[in-house]
Amino acid sequence: MRGIYLIKSPLTPLFQRGGLNTYVYSQSEPIFYPAASVLTENDFLLPSTGTALDLACGLGANAVFLAERGWAVTAWDISLIAIDKLMTYAVRQGLNINACQENIVTESFTKCSFDVIVVSRFLDRTLSDAIIGALKPDGLLFYQTFTQEKVSQKRPNNPDYLLGSGEPLELFVPLRVVF
Repeated sequence: MRGIYLIKSPLTPLFQRGGLNTYVYSQSEPIFYPAASVLTENDFLLPSTGTALDLACGLGANAVFLAERGWAVTAWDISLIAIDKLMTYAVRQGLNINACQENIVTESFTKCSFDVIVVSRFLDRTLSDAIIGALKPDGLLFYQTFTQEKVSQKRPNNPDYLLGSGEPLELFVPLRVVF
């Protein structure tokens, strides 16, 4: 049975998608961003090896975290700057990361199958079924993003990019919470 690990924790945004991400990515390196706490604090749930997707990866902190532990990682992001930096870092470090520039839509997941999918600081509700479909049996989804119950007034403020209370359980209803 596939499982989901959800965290209800507001985040302080590191950057916003769009114009600002190009600037932030051009000024930064993958090593400067930590992997999502939902992943690092619960890595004991991970099998010893497998395939993983870092969805909307940005500079790829989650991808790097998993690849350093022996995982074969696919990383998708819309920013070519971020993807180029991640690939340069992965090659230099000898990490098994296949980073691809991708305008992520439901069709992106066609013929894809992963043991683990990690999503952080990204929300597109239309992708939930595709994400579920891309999880292998007994696969795990680690999802951490912004919520409406924010602890600061920092962006994002658009409700389209903020999860409501209990919403993750509704979006991923076929999955079960494992921790």
